[in-house]
Amino acid sequence: MERRRLYLPVFHIDTNLINSRQKLDDVNLLVHWYRNEIILINMSSTARNESLTGFDNVRTKKANEQIFTMTEPLDSADPLFSRIGEALFGNAERTENQNNDVRIVAEASKYGAYLVTNDGGSKAQPGGILGNREKLRNYLRIYSPVEAVALVRGHIAARDDHNRKVAELTGQALPEWTGKD
Repeated sequence: MERRRLYLPVFHIDTNLINSRQKLDDVNLLVHWYRNEIILINMSSTARNESLTGFDNVRTKKANEQIFTMTEPLDSADPLFSRIGEALFGNAERTENQNNDVRIVAEASKYGAYLVTNDGGSKAQPGGILGNREKLRNYLRIYSPVEAVALVRGHIAARDDHNRKVAELTGQALPEWTGKD
């Protein structure tokens, strides 16, 4: 039988997915799976620090509940930082927020994590992280929350199908969580 926790990399959530008001259903589902030990979620220290800015006490509380990385983010002199920055923003001068986006992507890459974000890839914001993910595919996988949920659902279905086949062949009892995640 396969274990309940899926064999997937850690999901790094971006600043825009703190979801302090619980209005992002797909993020709520990812957090539900995290709490049930089906997937692992954390965030980069850069994303956490961004989440703590401003005077939104609910957002600050939610950000402080997250597990986050403690290592220093990549320095702007690091070649990986430069390559990711160029893929996201070209050679133009970048703002501090854009440099933070580069750090968030670079840190997910550094840890072999999947990055989940709402940044870009839409008609209103065609660029951003999602809009440039093909340029970054050699460094990491980037998903929208909807895509991350679909990925996890597919892995859950495959895990449960596998366990059903094992149970059928061996007579072992199915884990009680089968079909419920």
